[in-house]
Amino acid sequence: MPVRASVPSPMRAEDIRCQNDRELFDSLLEEPDVKRANDRLERMAERGPSGVRWRLLATSVRLTRSMAGTVHAMADECSEKLEMDTPLELFVYSSPQYNAACFKPEEGRVFVMFSSSLLEAFEGSELRFVMGHELGHHVYRHHDIPIGYLLGGGSRPSSGLALELFAWSRYAEISADRAGAHCARDPQGVARALFKLASGLTGKTIEFSLDDFLAQLDDMQIEAAEPGQDSPREDWFSTHPFSPLRVKALQLFDESELAGTGETPAAKLEVAVQALMGLMEPSYLEGHTDAAEAMRRLLFAGSIAIAQASGEISESEVAVFEQFFGEGAFRESLDVEALEGELANRIEQARAKTSIPQRMQVLRDLCIVARAEGKTSDQEREVLAGIADGLAVPKSFVAQTMACGLEPD
Repeated sequence: MPVRASVPSPMRAEDIRCQNDRELFDSLLEEPDVKRANDRLERMAERGPSGVRWRLLATSVRLTRSMAGTVHAMADECSEKLEMDTPLELFVYSSPQYNAACFKPEEGRVFVMFSSSLLEAFEGSELRFVMGHELGHHVYRHHDIPIGYLLGGGSRPSSGLALELFAWSRYAEISADRAGAHCARDPQGVARALFKLASGLTGKTIEFSLDDFLAQLDDMQIEAAEPGQDSPREDWFSTHPFSPLRVKALQLFDESELAGTGETPAAKLEVAVQALMGLMEPSYLEGHTDAAEAMRRLLFAGSIAIAQASGEISESEVAVFEQFFGEGAFRESLDVEALEGELANRIEQARAKTSIPQRMQVLRDLCIVARAEGKTSDQEREVLAGIADGLAVPKSFVAQTMACGLEPD
């Protein structure tokens, strides 16, 4: 992110929201499964508060204004910039990990929680960026899509809906990052915050260099055929952890008219961000390259193997399969045993014709197939682990994908 003199931005919070976040959000709210989940959650709320505040009071320390005046002043600044008038309560809990979270409002209050290490290591515009990011989730109503409830076992969405939820979650993070940058008004501070999140360093022993940090991102070849091959591989298909894609997306935002400091038109910014985030979406389902075909063939056979792992393929598993490959793709004449026997060959072909991020993409989608059924058996996990081994992808990627946090934070 090039450093420029900060100037007051005429943009409102809604003006800077990522276009794909807004469009997917509106579409998902109309999905029958999402409506049913929200109806159930609303009925539960009518019986009384969910207990979020009680749990925070029991497991963390509430930061009063007398205890944390500076942090509250930052919260006030961010609330004003994001045009937010809901009362806030701030909490801190003991953890060596840098983390923060914003919870769905309860009884008219918004709760923001920080890890102790983050509050100790972040300062000034770094902390304002984190604060603005968390409040951005509230301002953009991201908690109205109960992704954790839908994908965490509270429901059984189709694999198509699951993929859409994951895609929306990534764009929601882009919007929240923009809200954080809008509050920080300091590209250097934002970059330092992302550096600390990426490295785990406090900045006290290592001198931060924005130019060197951005040079590292260039070396990761985000826009090349094998993006991120030198970065921690598990980060690429997670919904929340630090990713070079987020840094690149913020760099594009800072260079746009939406930030109030750049010249790139908003429409051009959204096209660039969509192309960037497209690296994490299953476009191979329609692609015509040898790599895309190898990925599709592996997804086809792998989906059958996962469905068959428990002994027989159920009607709901057939429905999940057809969400990927179209209605009628699963036929009675389909030779399941032959496909299972062909799986090893398709894994080998995919390994030979695809990059590591592409292999991880297929494996992630196979994890979504397994998760979309509401539960995952030991046999299904064994199939996923075998595919990971064959693709030379760490098994930890499967474990992380299956267990990753799903709520916006």
